[in-house]
Amino acid sequence: MAESLAPFLLTGMLLCGLLLHAVSLHGARVDNPSERPNFIIIVADDIGWGDLDANQPEARANNTPYLNLMAEQGLKLTDFHSPASTCSPSRAAILTGRYGLRNGVTHNFAVGSVAGLPLTEVTLPQLLQGAGYYTSMIGKWHLGHNGPYGPTHRGFDSYLGIPYSNDMGCTDIPGYNLPQCPPCDTSGPQVLRERRQPYLLYMALAHMHVPLAPPLPPDTTTTANHPNDCTVYSASLREMDSLVGAVKSTSDDTDKNNTLIWFTGDNGPWEQKCQYAGSVGPFIGKWQTSRGGGSAKRTTWEGGHRVPTVAYWPGKIPANTTSSALLSGMDIFPTLLSLAGVKPPADRPYDGIDATNILLQGEHRGHEFLFHPNSGAAGRFGDLQTVRSGKHKAFYITGAAEACGGATGSQQLHDPPLIFDLERDKAEETPLDAGTPEYRAAAERIACGREELLWDIATDESVSAADYSTDKSAAPCCDPGRAVCRCHPPGQGRELAHRKRSTQM
Repeated sequence: MAESLAPFLLTGMLLCGLLLHAVSLHGARVDNPSERPNFIIIVADDIGWGDLDANQPEARANNTPYLNLMAEQGLKLTDFHSPASTCSPSRAAILTGRYGLRNGVTHNFAVGSVAGLPLTEVTLPQLLQGAGYYTSMIGKWHLGHNGPYGPTHRGFDSYLGIPYSNDMGCTDIPGYNLPQCPPCDTSGPQVLRERRQPYLLYMALAHMHVPLAPPLPPDTTTTANHPNDCTVYSASLREMDSLVGAVKSTSDDTDKNNTLIWFTGDNGPWEQKCQYAGSVGPFIGKWQTSRGGGSAKRTTWEGGHRVPTVAYWPGKIPANTTSSALLSGMDIFPTLLSLAGVKPPADRPYDGIDATNILLQGEHRGHEFLFHPNSGAAGRFGDLQTVRSGKHKAFYITGAAEACGGATGSQQLHDPPLIFDLERDKAEETPLDAGTPEYRAAAERIACGREELLWDIATDESVSAADYSTDKSAAPCCDPGRAVCRCHPPGQGRELAHRKRSTQM
C-alpha cells in the first residue's frame, strides 16, 4: 500500500507547493498595512487534539516541528472545536458560518450523491471572490461533485483535487523549480496567469484520514524494511507537518506580513482504526468509554470535535501566545470577512463569531454557548443536544462510535442532562451532582441558551435543506477534473466503488 501511494502523496505535495507559489503571484507584495490580507486556511482530516506536539509538550513526540514553530511564532488555540464531528457537516459550517440545522448539511454526502451544499447557501469564497479576491482550493471538497455543487461553482476560481497518480512522468515548467504532473493539474493554466490581487487559498488535506501511506526510507527494498503499524501514523503525521511547513515557507517568502495562515481540523480521530488513528490527548470521554464504545470522531465527546488549531500572521498576531477562548471552525467565516472588510448578506443569521480581537488583541472571550451537533453516534443527525457554556458541558443525549476492536455503546437520553466541569474533568469521567447549586445554575443557564437558539432556528426563514438522494449514475468517473475521482485498477471489480466508506469519511 505504502509503495503504491508514495508517488501519489509526493505528487500531491509538489502540486500544493506549485499552486501556492503560483497563487502567491496573484497577490501584490504589499507594504501598505491598509491593503487587504491574504488568507491560507489549512484543514486536516481526522486529526486529534493530541497530535499537535505543542498541545502535549511533555510527550516529547517531535512529530509536528513545523506546526510547533508556527505556534511559537503565532497563536495556539487550545479550546477550538470543529463545527461537527464528521466531514461534510464540518466543512459546510466552516464555509458558511452556520450550523448544519441552518445550512442543511447534517451528515456526509456519498459518492453517488446527486447534490451537495444547498445552492441557497452563500460561501466564504463566494463573498471574497465578489470583493476582488482570487480564490483557490486544493484537496477534499466533500460538499457535492455534480454540476453546480462543485467547488468552482461555489466561489473558487480554481480547484485542484487530491491528485491521482498513474505513474506518468512529471515535466518541468519553465521558471519554476517544482515539477507538475499534467494529468493531475486541472487549474494550472488559470493560476499561472499573473494577477495583482489578494487571495484565499483553502487547503483541505487528505492527512490524517486512512489510508495512511507515509514515505518509505530511500533504502527500502523489501517488505521487511517497511514501517510497522506503530510508526505509520506518526510518519504520516510528520509528512503532513512537512507539507504545512512548506506552505508556511513559501508564504513567508512571498508576502509574509500580509498573510494569515490558519490551521485546524475537520473532526477528531477515527478511533475504530486503532493504531491508524490519532491522539485525543486528555479528552478521552471516559464516562462513555467505561460503558462501551469510542468517544472520538462521530461523537459529541471532546475527542470528537476539539481539534488542534494554530493561527499565524507575523506582525499582526503576537508571537508565542496561547488562547483558551471557546471558538469554532464556524468563526473562520466571519473573522476572515471582517479582516477583508467584507460584509456578509444581511438576509440570514450566522452562528460563527468574529474572532479578530482574539487573534490580534489577545482577548479571550469566545462563544457564550457552543453547540455540538449529533454526528452519527446518537440521535438524529444535526440535532443540537450537546451544549458548552464556559467550563460546563451538558449532554442531553450520549452515545458512542465504534471503538478499536468493534465495541459500541448504547444511546441514552438524559433529562436532566449530564453536566461536566471541563476545567476539573477533561476526561469527562464524572458528571456534576444534580443536587448541587453549581449544577442547578449551569443547567438553567444552558437550558435557556439552548431554547433560544432552537427557537431562532425554527423561525429562521433562511434555513436550507440539502438533497441527500443518490443515484449510481451520479458517481464520478475517473476524471481528475472532477471534485471526486473514483478510480480502480483493472481486475479489482466495480463493487469497490460502491463501498459504504463514503458515509463514514
